[in-house]
Amino acid sequence: MKKIALVTFLLSGVVFSYAQGSLAVGRAQLNTGFGFSNWGVPVYVGLDYGAAKDFTLGGELSLRSYNNNFNGTGYNHNIIGVFGNGNYHFNSLLNLTEKIDFYAGLNLGFYTWTSPSNYPENNVSGLGVGAQVGARYYFSRRVGLNLEINAGNEFSGGKFGVTFKL
Repeated sequence: MKKIALVTFLLSGVVFSYAQGSLAVGRAQLNTGFGFSNWGVPVYVGLDYGAAKDFTLGGELSLRSYNNNFNGTGYNHNIIGVFGNGNYHFNSLLNLTEKIDFYAGLNLGFYTWTSPSNYPENNVSGLGVGAQVGARYYFSRRVGLNLEINAGNEFSGGKFGVTFKL
């Protein structure tokens, strides 16, 4: 009888540990919202995919605009970014509730920076590399809020938005 109880206890621990985490293997979630950065206020949309236990791969498209004053003239700039990311989710490691998702990871992408033709450095593009740390709080099984802080070679800041599990 003690062996059956022990096996039942161990199996329930395995089942509950797999129930934790933000995204099951093979599932996807949509992230959207606004941000803050050293170059304007981004609007973003992204998709994450559960690639392995506690690990997601994703992509993101962002658009930001800002104005600056250079030599007494105001200029409007637009930045479009396309980034891929990989994140490790600490839920199992930290034994977090299913309502919370805490993660960190790296990102790599490309951005196109357009400025007016009379601006000294117009139409700059380049490679962006960075890291992020973030958290989500789920109000239901499929909808939650997300907050992320990121830093990289071109952009630093963060974002706040809504996550929808698909």
